[in-house]
Amino acid sequence: MTKTQVMFTFPQELIREPIIYSLGHQFKIVTNIRRADVTENRGWVVLELEGEEKDIEQGIAWVTSKGVRVDPVVGDVVEG
Repeated sequence: MTKTQVMFTFPQELIREPIIYSLGHQFKIVTNIRRADVTENRGWVVLELEGEEKDIEQGIAWVTSKGVRVDPVVGDVVEG
């Protein structure tokens, strides 16, 4: 199992789409929201993704194909 953190930036037309839910179910990835800011006009979410490396890679490719910007995150944004 691999864990990675990414930041999704959603365009306005995708704010209401269940993309994170679909990512978890379609690609067998555990999603953990670490930080988020969503309004009716824009949104970003920092996620921790856990799963098989190939599933995470395929999931990120799918999210990108939907029009979501995906950026890597270095370090844990929520210290605990």
